[in-house]
Amino acid sequence: MRHKKALFWPLALTLVLADCATKQLAVERLSPAYVPHSVVGEVVRFTLAYNPGAAFSFHVGPYSRWVFSALAVGTLVVLGMAYWRAPVTDTRRVLALALVAGGALGNLLDRLRSPQGVVDFIDLGVGDVRFYTFNLADVGVSVGAALLAVVLWQDEAEAERRAAGGS
Repeated sequence: MRHKKALFWPLALTLVLADCATKQLAVERLSPAYVPHSVVGEVVRFTLAYNPGAAFSFHVGPYSRWVFSALAVGTLVVLGMAYWRAPVTDTRRVLALALVAGGALGNLLDRLRSPQGVVDFIDLGVGDVRFYTFNLADVGVSVGAALLAVVLWQDEAEAERRAAGGS
């Protein structure tokens, strides 16, 4: 059990701390909101934004804060069960779970802290064609979810090979 603890907890907690620290810096240094600050020309900008909804500004009305907080708690419970069941040495699975859990917890803390919504500040795009504005927690969730999908797909492919009598 020592291996997965040594990977999961430091990574998840580092992501939460880095996310909280960068969000605080964004609020302190990028105010007022919605004013872009060029970092790499117009491609990478820091723009303070508040997202009361979920990814891509999806929302469910005035109860979004509480609905998405409850969904995050439920997600963290599912991730905890997946972590508990993960083989001790399955580094990729544990890494993926730590990234998703750390990101989910970072955004949950922010959502509970402020009725304005989750702080986003990383703004990518070219000219008027912009990707959504996001934060480090979103990066953790996205990268972790992609890695977890690959791990699960490979597990499924391996199970099918075994069932078919292959090696």
